[in-house]
Amino acid sequence: MIRNTVTSNFKAEALTDETLRLEAPSIFANRPMSGLSQRYAFVPTTEIIAGLRGKDWLPVHVEQQRVRTATRIGFQKHLIRFRRSEQMQTLDEWNAELVLTNSHDAGCAYLMQVGIYRRLCSNGLVVSDDTFEAIRFRHAGLKADEVVQASFRILEYVPNVGALIDRFRSRQLNDAEALKFAGQALALRFPAGQEAPIEPLTLLTARRPEDQASDLWTLYNRVQEHLVRGGLSDSHRTRSGRVRSLRGLRGIDSKVILNKELWKLAETTANQVN
Repeated sequence: MIRNTVTSNFKAEALTDETLRLEAPSIFANRPMSGLSQRYAFVPTTEIIAGLRGKDWLPVHVEQQRVRTATRIGFQKHLIRFRRSEQMQTLDEWNAELVLTNSHDAGCAYLMQVGIYRRLCSNGLVVSDDTFEAIRFRHAGLKADEVVQASFRILEYVPNVGALIDRFRSRQLNDAEALKFAGQALALRFPAGQEAPIEPLTLLTARRPEDQASDLWTLYNRVQEHLVRGGLSDSHRTRSGRVRSLRGLRGIDSKVILNKELWKLAETTANQVN
């Protein structure tokens, strides 16, 4: 059983500063969190956003980490996805994105990664570090322009992304291979010692007719969407009688880590001879 099925065909819209502030106020911190080392160089995320906008990278998605410590509120980790302005009005099956992560509490460095947006299911993917090593900038003597200039490395890598997706598309999986992939993917989210709430076979369920193909690209996106969004159940019950279901991931780190590991698994599968 699948809940919260969503199909998206909309063109992208750039997020305004008003929306960014509403969804992730920590982006607009005008100073670092109190108590940090004097070596910590504060570079406002707003400066990076302004610089990237000037180079035709527009923000299309934003979120911030939930924190419990009061002193971290307003300074916590935030993630912003950017897309090229020339791709905003296209209806391509997928678009390359720049994924920027930062915090103003010394919780992480500026981190730039390659992302992919799949329009059909509104999936936001992140390429593994084995494919494209994330670009990290320490908060020490950092200048905003360094991050902006590094964004061009993402553009240089886009053809490689397209070539990898073509490889995924050309790799057809039989039933046994598909089930093996689903089992390995489920184990990434529920490692040894953690009992998964669903069976691997349930991950192969398609949310929409367009996702019923047996190629690796389609299967990978199908599985990724289930594992990240949740809302999946195969009617198994707990000892108390409650129906077990797969919950969606909410944390920035948990989603990015899983995405990278899934991409790595897809690459490994693509390299295997069927």
